[in-house]
Amino acid sequence: MITKTKPDLREFAVLSFATLIIAAAVFFFLIPSRTSVSSISGLAIVLTNFIPLPVSAITMILNVVLLIIGFFTCGNEFGIKTVITSVLLPLYLAAFEHLFPGYESLTGSDWLDVVCYIFTVSIGLAILFNRNASSGGLDIVAKIMNRYLHMDLGHAMSMSGMVVALSSALVYEKRAVVLSVLGTYLNGLVLDHFIFGQDMKRRVCIVSLTREKEILDFILYTLHSGATLYDSIGAYTGDRHTEIISIVDKHEYQKLMDYIISTDPDAFVTVYNVSSMRYRLKPKSST
Repeated sequence: MITKTKPDLREFAVLSFATLIIAAAVFFFLIPSRTSVSSISGLAIVLTNFIPLPVSAITMILNVVLLIIGFFTCGNEFGIKTVITSVLLPLYLAAFEHLFPGYESLTGSDWLDVVCYIFTVSIGLAILFNRNASSGGLDIVAKIMNRYLHMDLGHAMSMSGMVVALSSALVYEKRAVVLSVLGTYLNGLVLDHFIFGQDMKRRVCIVSLTREKEILDFILYTLHSGATLYDSIGAYTGDRHTEIISIVDKHEYQKLMDYIISTDPDAFVTVYNVSSMRYRLKPKSST
């Protein structure tokens, strides 16, 4: 029982911390900017002009509606985690509203508030998405689009958030609408970088005329990574060579390149970025 409880508490702490980051970004930067940037809280800010409720209360209501959708589309684990964050987010906002009544702006500039919001909220969202969770609201929509339409989370956030950004035209001036739209687009790019930039792998293709065996052994037994061998023929000389192809992460890539440079500086190497991989191991046929 003890070993099972510790990971649960750690997971809750991580989700709580990430949600706190998001709530702080909304309260200290998004609300003062008077814009509606790619979030359900941004929509709540617009709706406060029509509904006599604070941002925290409207956020809670909207989260509950989309949370129900999340349960049916993204599975129990996603839903349970998002229940926690969806409740914590408006609670954190309510706490900030109580602790800092009449708060205006930390930067004194609407566009600077938008920039600070984008970079701050992206950190919290990246943590949640990598934990298969969401802060609720539009994050659920983006997660659904990512899962069923195979869209990048950043692009999905941009598309779903653009509707929210354009809703600011109902109550704000043209400058705020433009900031909302640009902020939504930038938010998608930054979020995409935070999430996939950390998991980006590299496909390294190596042709070594003299140290092929050493390089292959380094990949297999030092990096403990996999490799595939291909026969290649030089178009000009017609000589046959073996091409080593391996997919490595950033840390392994640096080690591999250092080894190749020190072992065979004349090796021919090409590198490609890989954002996703799929593989299927065919079971052995029984005879």
